[in-house]
Amino acid sequence: MKKFVTEFLRRGFTACGLGPIVLAILYLILQHQARIQTLTVNQVCIGIFSLSALAFIAGGMNIIYQVERLPLMAAILIHGSVLYFSYLGTYLLNGWLQWGIAPVSFFSCIFVIGYLIIWSVIYSITWKNTEKINEKLKQKQQSEEEK
Repeated sequence: MKKFVTEFLRRGFTACGLGPIVLAILYLILQHQARIQTLTVNQVCIGIFSLSALAFIAGGMNIIYQVERLPLMAAILIHGSVLYFSYLGTYLLNGWLQWGIAPVSFFSCIFVIGYLIIWSVIYSITWKNTEKINEKLKQKQQSEEEK
């Protein structure tokens, strides 16, 4: 367990530094679209802290897939749930998403669709790589049997 906590913290702190960079890019995009003109010190501080925390959580949560006794679907559900609530909380805290049934439902749909797309891509890449490795193993076994 200590190994997983240590790895979670290592990954979290590694990703944590990206939070302010992502925030700066987000604020530049919002300014370019004329959605914001000025920011208060409070808005900037909350943004920096919340995005750093979000990056820490997102970076560290990937360790869940290394817990061997945890089924893959359980790991995916835990990972997705933690990320969902982290992103939702960050968006609400920063005022990027208004609290209400419609905005939260729309956000939830977009999040689930995006999460499923990402996992579909990961699954297909892993499946193709596994097939290639299995094919090479079969070829190697056949060549050893022929000897």
